Amino acid sequence: MLATSVQLASKYDYLSATFKKCYQWLADHDVNKLENGRYEICDGAFALVQRYTTSAFDKCRFEAHYDYFDIQYLASGVEAFNVCLAEGLKVTEDKKADDVVFFEAPEVYDTVVLKAGQLCVVPPEEAHQPRVAYKDEPCEVVKVVVKVKI
Repeated sequence: MLATSVQLASKYDYLSATFKKCYQWLADHDVNKLENGRYEICDGAFALVQRYTTSAFDKCRFEAHYDYFDIQYLASGVEAFNVCLAEGLKVTEDKKADDVVFFEAPEVYDTVVLKAGQLCVVPPEEAHQPRVAYKDEPCEVVKVVVKVKI
């Protein structure tokens, strides 16, 4: 699953050698059995294994990154994942040193429902709101956020 604009789809190579290594890493590892934390994949890419309970829309923030793509892979559970272009959004907090900028919730955005085994690839130009409870029903999830350096 890839949800993006035509302009961004043609700007980046979503099947470059680094992306392929990341997809293969996800396929080769039973993430549900891995401990939370950081796992090196290859030069320019690493995985962050996380466990959490999804939350109400207003408890989750829209964010974007400067230097990394996110591959957001759900290993178990279900999550609403909201996304839109970051351009024009009002910044609420900028942590450039941590490669993250947060935004006010936009009026218009798309929602992708991630279920176990599904992923979204998010380029730096897109703001995204992970961790949202699908249908307002909190759910325990296991997720891997793979960070791919531009």
